[in-house]
Amino acid sequence: MSSEVAPQNSSLPQPGPRRLPSAGPINPTAGASCRLRPVPYRAVSITGGLWQARQQVNREVAIPRGRDHLERAGNLPNLRIAAGIAVGETRGPVFMDSDLYKWLEAAAWEYGRDPSDDLLLTQREVTALIAAAQQPDGYLNSVIQGRRAGERYRDLPWSHELYCAGHLIQAAVARARCTGERALLEVGMRFADHLFETFGPDRRHDVDGHPVVEMALVELFRETGQRRYLELAKYFVDARGHGLMQGYGHEPTYFSDRVPVRAQRSVEGHAVRALYLAAGATDVAMELGDEDLLDALTSQFADMVATKAYLTGGLGSRWDLEAFGDPYELPSDRAYAETCAAIAGVQWAWRMLLATADPSYADFVERTLFNGFLAGISIGGSEYFYVNPLQVRPGAHADHDRSAAHGRRGWFECACCPPNVMRTLASLGSYLATTDDSGLQLHLYSPSSITATVGGAECRVSVETDYPWDGGIRVHVEQTPPAEWTLSLRVPVWAEDATLTVNGTEHSATAGEYADVRRAWASGDVVELALPMPVRWTAADERIDAARGCVAVERGPLVYAVEQVDQAEGVVIDEILVDLKQPAQAELRPDLLGGVVSVRLRGLAVEPTRSRWPYRRAHATALSSSEDMSSEDREIIAVPYFAWANRGVGPMRVWLPRL
Repeated sequence: MSSEVAPQNSSLPQPGPRRLPSAGPINPTAGASCRLRPVPYRAVSITGGLWQARQQVNREVAIPRGRDHLERAGNLPNLRIAAGIAVGETRGPVFMDSDLYKWLEAAAWEYGRDPSDDLLLTQREVTALIAAAQQPDGYLNSVIQGRRAGERYRDLPWSHELYCAGHLIQAAVARARCTGERALLEVGMRFADHLFETFGPDRRHDVDGHPVVEMALVELFRETGQRRYLELAKYFVDARGHGLMQGYGHEPTYFSDRVPVRAQRSVEGHAVRALYLAAGATDVAMELGDEDLLDALTSQFADMVATKAYLTGGLGSRWDLEAFGDPYELPSDRAYAETCAAIAGVQWAWRMLLATADPSYADFVERTLFNGFLAGISIGGSEYFYVNPLQVRPGAHADHDRSAAHGRRGWFECACCPPNVMRTLASLGSYLATTDDSGLQLHLYSPSSITATVGGAECRVSVETDYPWDGGIRVHVEQTPPAEWTLSLRVPVWAEDATLTVNGTEHSATAGEYADVRRAWASGDVVELALPMPVRWTAADERIDAARGCVAVERGPLVYAVEQVDQAEGVVIDEILVDLKQPAQAELRPDLLGGVVSVRLRGLAVEPTRSRWPYRRAHATALSSSEDMSSEDREIIAVPYFAWANRGVGPMRVWLPRL
């Protein structure tokens, strides 16, 4: 086996016929209780625009560099030590394997998106190394094996052993679906079988401190048909929330272990943990037709969006424990909003969309992808944000390696976010469309080609658009069965006065709903959805103390930020009061940040009188009196939030005080 793990080894099997994947990351079984079903992974191709550009950079820059980082940081060397191929001490956190598995999953989806021999060979090399490190009974964790052999599952709140197993299984499913090769799937099944023999109501009654294995086990069940994996996933969901972490001496909220999932009505604790758990529970609910569990998750999601989500879709308001805060506790400058939490939020929302067909979940997916997620990676594809605040103050000092005041960074000691971004971009096409018994639904808009089965026959459509910069979306019907079927286009909740035409004939289109057109389609039919994209002001809820009295700028699906680098000399962004009475103007800027639409605002650049004490006596005229401040009418430039800090890091804010 050792001769198969060296990257340069020529004895590895050479690439054979390329297999196009039939399923993406989520593939509910025929018996699952879900309203919508994903279009097969091979049937969706993003052909242009913003997302294609990001996928290309992901392929050419992020994934290759990711492999190099995993070598230097110790992830790959750790596995060589565990496999007995190398000698030394393992490095890094106990969950190091998980970052490698997410990277391997990204490589698999990227191969499925656009096959290449290099991508296939590197997957085979890493798979051989993982297989060599696996223990005879199926257990695998390179750091535990290297540092604490014989101490498996000793400290489940922090050891991340099942968390790593979950990411291994997800990578294994991706490899099987994208390449047709089962070597990693067999490793994942052996590990899952070991977990089934170890944990359960009549075995060891315990849960991992970091959920994700629940999602993975359900997908392994979907891929293999082995029901024991679904049963184990259900056990882990139901065992959570009964204070098992207290048995280790830990407060349970952080671990989503205070309230049973079925009784919970609000997300709490560590944001990524809570969201991965909710996504896995949604998978369980769909496969078992568990309406009570789905009702609980519906309530949790609604409460999260109403009281605990940032405007960007960012989730997790506390640096302390990377956690959700209390309702409306959404500070801008101390926002954590971890990139992994944005990804986990998308994963949960997408599953809720499949289960319910409620367009509000697609709205959340879109908001989060364009804002909370996309801000996590640089335009060049080589640097990342772990934390995504909505404000950086003048003079901000980085007091942590994750602080946004550093700017984006090439890698992190806790490197969960970079490979998570990679696998999300590589598999992004799987979020564009679904089918049901009546037809085809389009949820996200990008230049694309989509093939689906409707009414037992194949249809094919192509999408033309410059979204998110322009709201015009043109869908061409290229192939269609003769029978009637329904084409549904999501009208975003912000798109008031949207219009829809079919071959020039107008149909209804209501914001926040799907515009459904049922007819006997013909090749050459054209559907045009026009989404008005005026600049709009969004007021902060008065219960959000940090943003009370402020507004944010939005246009289409994008949240905007005011960045110091764009302002005229002498304008300090923390001293700006925007004027809502003056019109805001959008401007296409091909020369800026890879090509964006910027927004020009008007407001006052206010310079308060400096004093030795930053508080003033509260009286009716204090904030407008000439002796307290001087002001000047100025132009203010805003850019898409996702693009900030690509020209160096400096002051930035999303929520702007208003006149």
